[in-house]
Amino acid sequence: MSLSDFALFSRRDLLRSLLLFAVAIGGALWVSFQFLEPVPPRRIVLAAGPPGGLYHLHALRYREFLAREGVTVEIRETQGAGQNYELLLDPKSDVDIAFLQGGIARMPEAGGLVMLASLYYEPLWIFYRGDTEITKLLQLRGKRITVGMQGSGTRALVVPLLAANGVDASDATLIDAPGDTAIDLLAAGRADAALLVGGAAMPLIQRALRNPEFRLMNFVRAEAYERRFTFIRRLTLPAGAIDFARDIPAQNVSLIATKAMLGARESIHPALVNLLLEAAHDVHDDQGYFEKAGEFPGTVQVDLPVSVDAMRHHRFGRSFLYRELPFWAATFVERTIILVLPLLVVLVPLFNLLPQIVRWRNRSRVYRWYGELALLEREVAAQQGPPPVTRWMAQLDRVERAVAEGRTPPSFASEAYTLREHVAMVRRAVLAKASAAEGAQSA
Repeated sequence: MSLSDFALFSRRDLLRSLLLFAVAIGGALWVSFQFLEPVPPRRIVLAAGPPGGLYHLHALRYREFLAREGVTVEIRETQGAGQNYELLLDPKSDVDIAFLQGGIARMPEAGGLVMLASLYYEPLWIFYRGDTEITKLLQLRGKRITVGMQGSGTRALVVPLLAANGVDASDATLIDAPGDTAIDLLAAGRADAALLVGGAAMPLIQRALRNPEFRLMNFVRAEAYERRFTFIRRLTLPAGAIDFARDIPAQNVSLIATKAMLGARESIHPALVNLLLEAAHDVHDDQGYFEKAGEFPGTVQVDLPVSVDAMRHHRFGRSFLYRELPFWAATFVERTIILVLPLLVVLVPLFNLLPQIVRWRNRSRVYRWYGELALLEREVAAQQGPPPVTRWMAQLDRVERAVAEGRTPPSFASEAYTLREHVAMVRRAVLAKASAAEGAQSA
C-alpha cells in the first residue's frame, strides 16, 4: 500500500481499519498458538541405573552433553531397566526419559511410551562352574541361579525366558542378587549359575569373562530364540575377542541379546528429541564387540513404537537452524517463524486489500446520496398536481447537509463537490416546478 493510499482514510476509517487489523492479528495468533509447541524444558529427569553401572556411566555423559546446550539433566538412580520402565509409566515420577531394554515393555500397558533410539546390544551372559557343559536354559532346572534384583533389566528379561524353558521357582532356586553379588556367589560356590544382562564393556562382565573358574554358556538354540522373540537377536562372540593374549574366549560363543534403548513419554518435546539423539550419536556411535561403527543409535523398532520425531531426525538429521545456531537460539527462531508465518499469510493480503475496501466504502456513501437525489429528481419531473415543495426542500437540505458534514477523504472531494452541484441543480428544478404551479394557479 503506497503513501497516497492513506489519503483514502478518514479518522473513523482509520479506527475501523485498526480494529479490523487487531481482529485479524488476534485470529492469526490464536491459530498459531494451536500449533505452537511449548518452550522446551530446561530441566529433565533421566532414570539411569545403579551407581557404577553402564547405564549410570552413560547418563553422566548425556548430562555433560546437554549441559553444554543449557539443559540440566537430573540423574535418577534405580535398580535398572525394569524400574526405569515403571517410572516412565508413572506420571507422578517426574521421569522424562530412561534407559530401557528390549523385552520389558508390555502392550497395551506401555501405551504413551516411545523409543527414541536403540543404543547397543545387551547380551544375556550365563556363567557357570563345573565340568558338565550347559548349552540350554532347561539344563538349569534344579540349580541355584541368580536372576537379578526386582526392578532390574536382568530379572525382567531372564524370568520369562526361563519360564519358556520350564524353569521357575518350583524346580530351581531363583536368587535375587545384583550383578557384583551374583559373581561373588558363583565364585564362592553358593550359586550354580549367574545370569547377567549388559554390554560386553561392563566392568562386571569383563571381570566374569576373565575369571578362569567360570564358563560361559554357548546358546545352541540362539536362532530359535531370535525367531520366537521379536526383541532378541543372536550374536557371536568371536574367539579371542575379549583378550587375544589369554585367548578369551577360547572358541566362538553363540549368545542371545536384546538392545538397550532410550525411552521417553510420547509427549516429549521435539526439540529435546533432536538434542537427545545428538547426545546418543556422541555417546554410542563407536564400534563395539558386537556393534558395527555407525550401527547405533538406530531406529529399528525393538518393542516400543519409535518416536515420529526420532524417525524424522534419523532420516533428515538436524534442521538448518539447529545446525547453524545454538540450541536455545534455534528454538527461539523456530517458534518465531511458526508464530509470524500465519500473521504474514493473513496480514499481507489484508494490507493490500484495505485501500480497495476503503475506496468502496467511500464511493458507496456518495452513490447512496446520488440514489436518493435521483429518486427525488424523477419525482419532481413526474409531479402533475400541486408540488410538495416543503418536503422536497427538506430532502434536498438533508442530502446537502449529509454531504457537507460527511468526513470525505481528500481523494473523494471532487465527487462530493459534484454531488453538491447536482443538489443545487435539483433544487432549481424544484423551484421551477413551484413557480410553474403558482403561475398556473394565478391564471
